[in-house]
Amino acid sequence: MKISVLLAMLLAATSLIAAEISDNQATEIGRRIWKNECAGTVAGLTSWNAGENFASLGIGHFIWYPAGQRGPFEESFPGLARFLKANGQPVKDWMLGPCPWKTRSEFTGAAKGPELTELRSLLAGTIALQARYAADRLHAALPKMLAAAPPNDRAR
Repeated sequence: MKISVLLAMLLAATSLIAAEISDNQATEIGRRIWKNECAGTVAGLTSWNAGENFASLGIGHFIWYPAGQRGPFEESFPGLARFLKANGQPVKDWMLGPCPWKTRSEFTGAAKGPELTELRSLLAGTIALQARYAADRLHAALPKMLAAAPPNDRAR
């Protein structure tokens, strides 16, 4: 099967899934992602890997750059924060701006501080919404992926 056909089928499936997924299903999907990406731990919901210039947050390792920083990856945490707030979650104003920690050292030094504790609590309580946000991002990205796929590639 051609990759473009496979991507088109996946796009159609995610359109249906996003519209029909129940809260229980979103929670289960989110818990599985959380287990896979963060070992299912609350501490794993906030990380900053060595050699990177950004924090990785939530079950999807949503990227959050400090002010003035950019990199090869699309920043996704601010979008998650807005999504959570739009869905009635208690997102603090500081979570809507750039990452307040400028370096990995600052971030790890603040691991037990009130801001990261509050952020982990928010993330631990919004697993289903994070799964929905990740699904929405996949749905939005699929047309770009389909357009970038060479027309004669075959699935392997």
